[in-house]
Amino acid sequence: MDDSSHRPLADVLRPSKLADFVGQEHLVGEGKILKKMIEADQIASIILWGPPGSGKTTLARIVAHETQSHFVQISATDAGVADIRKIVDAALKEKNKLFNKHTILFIDEIHRFNKAQQDRLLPYVENGTVTLIGATTENPSFEVISPLLSRTRVFVLNALQPENLVQILNRALTIVNEKEKIQIDADVIQLIAELSNGDARTALNTLDVAVKITQPDETQTKLITKETIKEAFQKEHLLYDRAGEEHYNTISAFIKSMRASDPDAALYYLARMVEAGEDPLFIARRMVVFASEDVGLAQPTALVVANAVFRACETVGYPECAINLAHGVSYLAKCPKNRSAYDGLRTAQDDVRNLGNLPIPMEIRNAPTKLMKELGYGEGYENYPKDKSYLPEKLKGKKYLLD
Repeated sequence: MDDSSHRPLADVLRPSKLADFVGQEHLVGEGKILKKMIEADQIASIILWGPPGSGKTTLARIVAHETQSHFVQISATDAGVADIRKIVDAALKEKNKLFNKHTILFIDEIHRFNKAQQDRLLPYVENGTVTLIGATTENPSFEVISPLLSRTRVFVLNALQPENLVQILNRALTIVNEKEKIQIDADVIQLIAELSNGDARTALNTLDVAVKITQPDETQTKLITKETIKEAFQKEHLLYDRAGEEHYNTISAFIKSMRASDPDAALYYLARMVEAGEDPLFIARRMVVFASEDVGLAQPTALVVANAVFRACETVGYPECAINLAHGVSYLAKCPKNRSAYDGLRTAQDDVRNLGNLPIPMEIRNAPTKLMKELGYGEGYENYPKDKSYLPEKLKGKKYLLD
């Protein structure tokens, strides 16, 4: 019985052959490395690193299908060491020995495996009991342990191009039109492609929802318009993971735009964070830091403004506090910049770490007791003289605050 009506369109459309795969030509195009490995049936353990909806799971399934391997899929979010043990036992006893069929172990979100779990994989990857295909949206250099990383090859997948998504959507429409009459113009398909941030799953889910929420006309045709797509396309589809790499990329771009005195870019990256539902206090905290680190002495009131924005975010909240954030961001971006206080602190910290606690000059030590006064604590310090250095003897004349 065909249950495709209950399956997500992205799952129904998932190709099983490399010839039907769309995108990632740098890996699976003619003469490219992954295509050659598949064709030669010489698949080693690999990690597929790329953004959501770029084809990681689909490629893993295609590798298994094309090489006639047994495919086992688990998610690192809900699998543990016991699951790995069962898969290995099955690979050894049933697949390798009885059927002479190799096992590909596909681990989705492999970056969520802890060190112990990744360690557990090592011997089975190393001796070839299983061929590991890991999928991750995070940089494997930081999320995968070095011994496992050294035994795999990392392939980087890119966000799909709009033309790739148009091709996928048109293919999906042939399936949808087998069950109901759909009318959708090319510019509407293009809109879905452009709104989907290179994510095929987002594009297909958006089309799926649009079809389901559209009522047929008198000819039983469903007319999908741009307005329908905008209704179907929810803003949570924005590519932004608060714990992921894109989170750090966006906040980095935000800070660097303010640092470069580019308020337009700063406002754009602010808008991306706001639309993705980023905590406004996180954004405001970064602005408070920026006010002292980057604006500093060039405009001391910047810290006052940044603190006021933080307080406004605390008391007002979304959606209105986005206006406060925009006010503060625009102000900070346009301020003159002076990092001398920040640089001076970092230089002084280096000296403290390298030289330890150097003796504080006697004349500026605290002298609350008679004994301490007799020992010379505070002696010679009168009327706050400014013509001398109060640094430890070893650092006399050192300049930390450079004008």
